[in-house]
Amino acid sequence: MHKKILITILVLGFIASCKKDPTLVAPTDRVSTSSFPNTLEDLNSILNPAYGNLKSIGLWGFELMPKGLDNATHTGDANYNGDAAWNEMAANNLSVSNGKSQNAWTALYAGVTVCNVTLAAADFFEANRATAAQKPDIDAVRGQAKFMRAFYYFHLECFFGEAYLKASGANDNKMGVPLYTEVPQNVEATQKARAKAKEVWDFIKTDLKDAATLLKGRVWPSVERGRPTEWSAKGLLGKAYVFTEDWANAKTTLLEVITSSGKLLMPFTKYKDAFNGNEANEFNEESLFELNVDADNKGNYGPWGGNPNASTLNGVIWSPYILSEAGTEIGARPLGYGGNLGVHDKNITRFGYPLGYYTLVANPAYDNTKPASPTNPAQIMDPVYKAQAQAVRTNKTADPRLYVNLVQPWLDVLNIDWNGGPRKDVPVSKPDYLAGQPNTYGWGFRKYAAIDYHINNVNYDKWNWYFLRLADVYLLYAEASIGSGDATTGLEYINKVHRRAYDLPVNTPSARDYASLTAATPAIADPVLGTNPLRYERWAELFHEGHWWFDVCRWRIGPQEAAFYIRAINVSTPLTFNEAKSYSWPIPLTEFNANSKIAGQQNPNY
Repeated sequence: MHKKILITILVLGFIASCKKDPTLVAPTDRVSTSSFPNTLEDLNSILNPAYGNLKSIGLWGFELMPKGLDNATHTGDANYNGDAAWNEMAANNLSVSNGKSQNAWTALYAGVTVCNVTLAAADFFEANRATAAQKPDIDAVRGQAKFMRAFYYFHLECFFGEAYLKASGANDNKMGVPLYTEVPQNVEATQKARAKAKEVWDFIKTDLKDAATLLKGRVWPSVERGRPTEWSAKGLLGKAYVFTEDWANAKTTLLEVITSSGKLLMPFTKYKDAFNGNEANEFNEESLFELNVDADNKGNYGPWGGNPNASTLNGVIWSPYILSEAGTEIGARPLGYGGNLGVHDKNITRFGYPLGYYTLVANPAYDNTKPASPTNPAQIMDPVYKAQAQAVRTNKTADPRLYVNLVQPWLDVLNIDWNGGPRKDVPVSKPDYLAGQPNTYGWGFRKYAAIDYHINNVNYDKWNWYFLRLADVYLLYAEASIGSGDATTGLEYINKVHRRAYDLPVNTPSARDYASLTAATPAIADPVLGTNPLRYERWAELFHEGHWWFDVCRWRIGPQEAAFYIRAINVSTPLTFNEAKSYSWPIPLTEFNANSKIAGQQNPNY
C-alpha cells in the first residue's frame, strides 16, 4: 500500500506564464496523492504555479524591480519618499522588517514550495497512475520543477546569503539560506536552520544538472515556449559557476551553450526594440529564459491590487513623461503613476553622453494665434543643443544602448493616446518635479516602459521579461575566461557584445573594440567602470534588467557605487554603503517568528 501524502497547494491562484489567454490551473485546497494527480494534465496543473509565482507582487509582478533593485543600484531615482522600505532600498540600509525584502523572501520560498510539491506529485503519478509511455513527459515536468527550484534558490542565496563563494573556499561555511528539498510532512519539518553557503550552491548546481538531463532534446510547442529547456538549465548553471568562481566548470558549461544551443545575439535592429512588447521579438534567437507577459487588464492595478492573474505592473512606477497639453515641462504628464521613479541622472554620462544640461528658449516658430500645445510650444530646447544632441546619436559618440534604455526630453517623440483621445506624437519631457531645475537631464526609461500607451488607463505591462539571454552568457564566459587566465578569449567575448551595441558584425574585429581589459570605456569620469570593459559591458548591456545588484555584491563595489551616484532624491543624506552589512539583505523578522531553528542566524550587523 503506498504511503499517503497530503500535499498543500498554496492558495496563490497563479496562472501558467507559458500560454496565451491562460486559465486558472492551481488547485486551491488540500489534495491527497491517494487520488491526485490522476493525469498528466493534473500533474502540469500542480507545476504551473511555479511560473505564475514569478509575477507575484514581491517579485517581477511589481515590487522587486522598481521598489527594490532599481533603487538599490540607483538605476532609478525615486521622487516618492512616502514608503520607508523603499527609502531603505535606495540607502542600502535595510531593516529586518523591510517589506520589500520580506515579500521577496516569501514569494521566492512560495516558488520553492510549488516545485517540491510538483516533484512529490510526479513520483506519485509515475508509481500509481502513469503508463510507461508517459515517462518522458513526467521527466519533463521533473526537469521544469528542478530548474524552477534552482532559479528560486539562486535568487534567495544571492539576496539573502551571507556571502558569495570564492575560488579559495574562504566563504564555503558562511551562512546560506534554509534548504527545503521536499514537502514537509509535519510542523517540525518546516523548521530549518540556515544551510552553509556551499551547500546551497551545490544544491542549485545539482538541480540544474538534473534539469538539463531531464529536459535534453525537449522542444516546446509555441503555446508553451516560456518553459525552460536544456539550454536554460545549462545557461543558469554556467552563471552559478561564475558566481561561485568555479572558472573551469563555468567555461566548459557556458561554451557548450554558446556553441551548441543554436542561440545567437540578435541584430541591433531587433535588439533596440526587443524590450517593449512587440510580440514578434518575444522568445527570440537570443533568449534562453523569459517570463511571458500577456497584456491582460484584470483591473485594480493587477498584482498590486490583489489580482495574481493580471499582467505585471512594473511600468506604472517607472513610466516616462511627455509634455503637458500646453507643450510645457511644467505639468508634464507621466505615462504611469506619476513621479514615483525617474532615471538617476548619473546614468546619462555613464553611458558616455558628453553634453551638459540643456536650457529652454523661446520658440521662434510659436504661433500665438493658436493655443500652446506640444506641436506649438512657447518654449523649446535650445536648437543649438538639440543639434549637438542629435549628432551624438548619429555619430554614436555615446554608447547606442543609452537610447535602447532611455528616452531623451525633446528629442524623442512618443505616439500616445491620452485619456482615450486620438493618438498624437508628443515629445518626451523632463518629469514635472524636475521642471525648472536647470542642472538636471531628466531622461525617462524606454526599456521595459510604456512608450506607446498610457499605463494608468489599462493597468498592465505588455513586455516579456528576460531572465537569461545570450549576451549575459557571453559576458559570463568572458569573466570565466579571464578568471582562469585566458584574457584573450575574455576580451574577445566582451568585444562581441560591444560590437552588437554599435550595430557591427559580432565576430569581426572593429575600430570600436576594446584593445585591453583596462581600456577606456564610454563611461565618463567614472572610477568604477571607466577603465574596466568587463564591468562596464555588464552594466550597460543588462541595464534595468535586474542583474547589476548581484554584480555589485559579488565584486564588492558598493562603496564605489555610492560615491559615484552621490545622492538619491528620497534619501536625505549623501549615499554610503556599509560593506559589513549591506551586501546581504536581512533575513525577515517574520521568518524568525515562524522558524525556531533560525534563531541567532541573522546576517551580520542587522
